[in-house]
Amino acid sequence: MEYAGIGGVILLALNIWAIISIIGSGASTGSKVLWTLLVLVLPLIGFIIWLVAGPRGARGIA
Repeated sequence: MEYAGIGGVILLALNIWAIISIIGSGASTGSKVLWTLLVLVLPLIGFIIWLVAGPRGARGIA
């Protein structure tokens, strides 16, 4: 079975969702660029960091 392929597609979908959320956020342009680059350069780790420490993640915890 192609578990690696399915995992890759899921990660791609999550990264696209993250980038769309980053672009649509109210953060400054510089922050958007940095978050987008982090998600693109480190797909899994960048997504997890954005999910926890990103603007929406910080609000969701409080």
